[in-house]
Amino acid sequence: MKLTNTRNMNRKAGMTLLELTVVILVLLSLISILFIGARAWKAGSDRAGCIIQIRNVQQGVRSYANMNGVNPGATVTGLQGLVIGTGMFVEKTPACPAAGTYSFPAATTVPAIGTLYMTCSLSASPTLHVPGSYSDW
Repeated sequence: MKLTNTRNMNRKAGMTLLELTVVILVLLSLISILFIGARAWKAGSDRAGCIIQIRNVQQGVRSYANMNGVNPGATVTGLQGLVIGTGMFVEKTPACPAAGTYSFPAATTVPAIGTLYMTCSLSASPTLHVPGSYSDW
């Protein structure tokens, strides 16, 4: 007659297939949340970079106008070339971090205060590459 229970002795330590599946699903859920957050962070940083570039060009135009005694609304031939370029107020032509394109007005007039000189093609997109307030620029 046996005094030990052989059923409990044959059980091996380890994970069942169900436990492994649950662990994998939890990890996949955490990774997907991470990717969603990273995508939102990237969109926000692209927007911020774009707005900074728009502001830099705007400040360059204002600086040129102030240093040369040009009033807003005055026509300046080649204004973009006088503001953007090596040794100018903005060193190189800006590029949108989100692969948008910048456009400049066809007329070469110094914009009035509160009017942007340069705009991004993504300003109408859901990420809104346009400053929230630029009335004092």
